[in-house]
Amino acid sequence: MEETTAGSYLRFYMHENRKHHHILLYEWLLETAKKLGIEGGSAFRAVAGYGRHGVLHEQHFFELAGDLTVEVEFLLTDPQADALLAKLREEGVRVVYARTRAEFGMIRGKD
Repeated sequence: MEETTAGSYLRFYMHENRKHHHILLYEWLLETAKKLGIEGGSAFRAVAGYGRHGVLHEQHFFELAGDLTVEVEFLLTDPQADALLAKLREEGVRVVYARTRAEFGMIRGKD
């Protein structure tokens, strides 16, 4: 039996060296979501990209360590998304995010 849930796809974008309370922001964000009961989240490091200043950043060995973007994403219910965003506002975290409607579930195949 397959169950689906309507909710949100929530993505956050930050430089990999950004910190909050002396912890890398992407790690803090994942830990905070976990404490809020959000069942899963992932962080992904960019290979290349640019932001609002138009400066292109690309990965070249170790010379740009900390300068590339990390994306942290969650599939979650709308109340969970609201709670996570409220926590970030309460903490005064400055971060770019995108929120889109999502339908998600699990296909329970044969093991």
